[in-house]
Amino acid sequence: MASKKLQLESLKNVPLFSACSKKELEKVAKVADEITMTAGTMIVDQGQTGREAFVIMSGDITIKRSGRKIATLGAGDVVGELSLLDHGPRTASAICATDCTLLVIDQRRFLGVLDDVPAISHKLMGVLASRIREMDRTVFG
Repeated sequence: MASKKLQLESLKNVPLFSACSKKELEKVAKVADEITMTAGTMIVDQGQTGREAFVIMSGDITIKRSGRKIATLGAGDVVGELSLLDHGPRTASAICATDCTLLVIDQRRFLGVLDDVPAISHKLMGVLASRIREMDRTVFG
């Protein structure tokens, strides 16, 4: 089991949580569960309904869309963050390329944190708005 300090550092590296204070990150970490998965384990399957996000504390994860590799993620990255906000289908599959240690954040528990600390919601909306603006610039110039 990793230290709380490592869990907080991992959460702080996730762009979605980068604007959160240490105290806010501690609230998120409190509802997260640390798990380990072996190489070759499928974390999420494209098209499946998402109900949690996974923050990578150690190891590498291969991301595939429609069977094609599109990325490799490592420590400090997150898989499935959209599932914290909706119950939509997974947009890609994620498979452990190596043994991995992950923080699992369940949507129901995460929404409870947002109810208790509304400031986190405001920060998340700001980060999401920035991401949408960046995608708009990329697509439309």
